[in-house]
Amino acid sequence: MVTDAASDTLDHGESCLIITGAPAAGKSTISLLVAQRLARAARITGEFVHQLIVSGFVWGLGEPPDEAARQARLTRKNLGALAANFADAGFTPVLDTLIPDRDGLDDILAALRPLRVLLVVLTPSIEVHQYRNTIREPEEQFFFDDYETLTADMRTGFGTVGWWFDTSTLTPDETATEIIANATTRAGRGI
Repeated sequence: MVTDAASDTLDHGESCLIITGAPAAGKSTISLLVAQRLARAARITGEFVHQLIVSGFVWGLGEPPDEAARQARLTRKNLGALAANFADAGFTPVLDTLIPDRDGLDDILAALRPLRVLLVVLTPSIEVHQYRNTIREPEEQFFFDDYETLTADMRTGFGTVGWWFDTSTLTPDETATEIIANATTRAGRGI
């Protein structure tokens, strides 16, 4: 648990920290490390919230596409509502989810207002994404071959919003340390 001044502005539900990025960017690892270092935090994953749908579940790239999009939007709204509830109780919500575009970000932001939101977009190189996927447990691997398009869509949709953080040369611990130290000054930009 970190107790310095940098983490104080992240703690006690004062902000909601969203950690996003393409598949294998490090969202799950980093969000867990950050949440563990705060005094009072709840880590909430988009995957967990989406899998609450039991009957009729369609994954984000599944068929039919209109139902996949509807369920993805429902997941983002519920993710934001759950985060707001934790913040109201004095816990810092640390969200781990892939947000592909501005509409997706806006779904979450609408549920979080007026809470201060900090957005960190993890942007390691494509080679690092691919390597990280190969060292995951086999059941956790997700083979994705369109990092360029997804990253371009995110950059177009988010513009200069948040902190675009290249973690290619950092360990998970170093990345978590940097986020805790700098998120309040770098990740709130444009939100």
